[in-house]
Amino acid sequence: MTSSNKSIIDVNNLVTHYGERKILKNLNFSVEKGEIRVIMGGSGSGKSTLLNHMLALLTPTSGSIVIDGVDVVNANRKTLLKLRQKMGVAFQGGALFSSMTVGENIKLPLQHHTELDEHTIDIMTRLKLELMNLAGFEDLMPSELSGGMLKRAGLARAVIMDPKLLFFDEPSAGLDPVTAVELDELILKLRDAMNMTIIVVTHELESAFKIADKITVLFDGEIVITGTVDEIKSSKDIRIQNMINRRARDEHLDAEQYIKRLTTGKN
Repeated sequence: MTSSNKSIIDVNNLVTHYGERKILKNLNFSVEKGEIRVIMGGSGSGKSTLLNHMLALLTPTSGSIVIDGVDVVNANRKTLLKLRQKMGVAFQGGALFSSMTVGENIKLPLQHHTELDEHTIDIMTRLKLELMNLAGFEDLMPSELSGGMLKRAGLARAVIMDPKLLFFDEPSAGLDPVTAVELDELILKLRDAMNMTIIVVTHELESAFKIADKITVLFDGEIVITGTVDEIKSSKDIRIQNMINRRARDEHLDAEQYIKRLTTGKN
């Protein structure tokens, strides 16, 4: 797979091991500019590992990841730093510094990576707080925010530099249904208002079906399907239907395989 004019992310033949265990198994997919791509899969499917590779936090065994023309697997530190300034990351728990106010957390990237004066930084911070429906909360400490507000504050910091790419890890995790819906609406608003490409890692079906342009589903380190919401829903793959209908995996193991697993620790 080669990079196209439309794609901003190209993952090619990606393989990853943890020790002898193969975690990601020859992954190939592309993400187009302006797209919301949802990456789904159960626990242990490899979706978090894939996210860490796209953020250049982990190095794969083989393969490449090209983001906005940069091969992040082989790029030097200076090139990665320049690329990361075009990327925003909203972590699962917000990842705000507990000793700093909400406003101080949000403006931090501007203070470290730009030469803007403090007045301009304050204005940009207030703009992002307004966008996240957090106006007036800049002087609060993270411990004073609700779970949904923490997510939105983390998102404000992730987009403070108007990135081309936003990575969002489990946006709905731990949120009540109403707050989760509000966050979904905010993700759609961000894409439309700021022309961002957004990668969302989640296991929440309702959220994924609402926000995704395309969904990539991982099982045991392999891509089972990449498609639109309608294509995912109509898939005949039993694993996809089990996921959609919340059915447990029906694993059949004969007696010989069972004894081998117990005695050797291998399937």
